[in-house]
Amino acid sequence: MVSSGIPLAATVLIAGILLLSGSALADSGIQTTLGNDVPLSGYSSAAPFVYLFLTGPNLPENGVALNDITERADQGGFTKVSVDGNDHWSYTWHTASVGGRLDEGTYTVWVVDGPNDRSKLAEADYRTIDITLGEPFVSVDTGVQSGVQSGIQPGGMDLQSVPYGASIMINGEYRGITPLQISDLTPGSYTVTFSRSGFVDLTTRVPVGQGQIAEVNATLQPETGTLAVNSTPAGARVLLDGADAGLSPVVLVNISADNHTVMLEKDGYFNATQQVRITAGRTNPVEVSLVPVPLSPVTTRSAGLVPAMAGAFSVLIMSIACRHRRTR
Repeated sequence: MVSSGIPLAATVLIAGILLLSGSALADSGIQTTLGNDVPLSGYSSAAPFVYLFLTGPNLPENGVALNDITERADQGGFTKVSVDGNDHWSYTWHTASVGGRLDEGTYTVWVVDGPNDRSKLAEADYRTIDITLGEPFVSVDTGVQSGVQSGIQPGGMDLQSVPYGASIMINGEYRGITPLQISDLTPGSYTVTFSRSGFVDLTTRVPVGQGQIAEVNATLQPETGTLAVNSTPAGARVLLDGADAGLSPVVLVNISADNHTVMLEKDGYFNATQQVRITAGRTNPVEVSLVPVPLSPVTTRSAGLVPAMAGAFSVLIMSIACRHRRTR
């Protein structure tokens, strides 16, 4: 947990520039509490503006504006930020003033080079950063363990997840990210929720005994969607991320909510490649019109010579036959 007194900085670079990590930005993103300010900055050489939107717990799947979560990104609701003459942009996300109330959990901030919501990211260049927001809290350290003070030996938890970096909520309170060890827990039953962007939340009850460490290994299932591929003409071979996926039209289920490459191949037509962003819980259509390969001019002329030569040969045979009859 990062206290509210320490500023956070996230560096997000788009338009082909690598994502950098600073001291406050780990692989798992940023962890802070609701109400804190989160400064964001980066570079973009693609356009004079970048467009920011937010996805996360109980928000529309295609995103909302950072400064007003009632403004849907798929209806034009973006936080538009200017890029200066040095291709630099910056924005401070005031999590306490967003036009509504955010819930605890892990959110994703999307930085895009155009006004493209989550369903249209295949047409844009973008980067993301995960930000986990927990409830503000006040603690008092008396120097005496509550379990020892009451004569009850405390227990603990050892929490692991695949993939790692999942946010942990225990009885509704944010406690950190996996791998995570928690001690000094009063014996009893706890509700533990694992959450990570791109994966389905997992909630389980964990019993903690006196003097015992409860081990929990959670395997998170990726969010998935459906991909419907159609082509004109039909019967094209479909490859998804290089793997054979059948002939068009074809419907592919349980596709991870991520960016994918779809390629279509058919004899007599140029190969067609399309990038698609799979949105979880939805059917994502891909419509491709294949372009025929034109016949080579040399091939056309050669094909025309065949009947011409055949006709000339037939005339020659008939002429020879006539002469033979006159001679007899």
